[in-house]
Amino acid sequence: MKTLKLLFTIIITGSLLTSCTIYNDGFVEEYPLTLEDVVSDYDLWYVDYHRTTGTGDVPYVSRAFTLSFINGVLYANNNIVDIGRTGNGFGIDVGTYNAFNGLLETNHDIDGFNDFEVDIISNNEIRLYNYIQNVTYYLVGYSINNFDYDRLFYENIEYFLQEYEAWEKINAVGGTENPFDTENYLAFTPENITTFYSSQNDFGTQIANINWDYVGGYEIFDVNGFEDLKILTLNYDGGDIEEFELSVINDGRVSLYHINSDTTYDFLGRGFIQYLKGEKNVKSAKEVVRNNNRKRTKVIRKTKDRRNLK
Repeated sequence: MKTLKLLFTIIITGSLLTSCTIYNDGFVEEYPLTLEDVVSDYDLWYVDYHRTTGTGDVPYVSRAFTLSFINGVLYANNNIVDIGRTGNGFGIDVGTYNAFNGLLETNHDIDGFNDFEVDIISNNEIRLYNYIQNVTYYLVGYSINNFDYDRLFYENIEYFLQEYEAWEKINAVGGTENPFDTENYLAFTPENITTFYSSQNDFGTQIANINWDYVGGYEIFDVNGFEDLKILTLNYDGGDIEEFELSVINDGRVSLYHINSDTTYDFLGRGFIQYLKGEKNVKSAKEVVRNNNRKRTKVIRKTKDRRNLK
């Protein structure tokens, strides 16, 4: 399907747009298409933030993993955890929208008014351009029933790890004895995507009482030939380095395969952190630190070859 500019440079009421359908015999039929048709054509629009370009920022888009445009109401999923369940899959009601004179006009409950020019770039992809902020976002359309959850989790794995206050080790299988056997808790801070904490506290310790014994930097790598596998490297400030194959089991559990010892550890997320509309939803000083209008940044990962890790 050809790229179609949806913003008209002249003001016309109820503007109709033109797209095309190409049949097997090559015949092309033109039919009228409105901007409302375009944005409401899919249940969910995945915000592919890693393709974002420009110098500015529209905060509510930066926070969202998906956006939905339904009968004038703007919805967003700001969390990966519970996506598909929150708001029947659409997320939370964050504002309103209007497709008027070729512009997508949005009114977010916290961020206020923002207008976007819209381009169709394929049959399930659109591009939103905010000229005031000079920023362009790329959105991929899905129905509720065929949303690509694997893509969401693995493309945004750093943010998924942040959505729990702590990850508690619940199982260890196989392998040889190694220093990581004594690490029972991990935490990945939402303030950045580089800092982790670990603890040797006993299982079942209340989150508020965990003594974070160790701190360091972490990095996540893509793996050649695998869409559903990452490499997690923990670089402790004391100089120790631990390397794992990271797999997502579900939205509350991850598996870490310790490469040096051949041990597989399962970790369960504890203390879910819900990211809502913005600072006005924050109720305590602690939440200000944990919530603080979390926005995604473009993650550029290095790539490793799995066979070279052993």
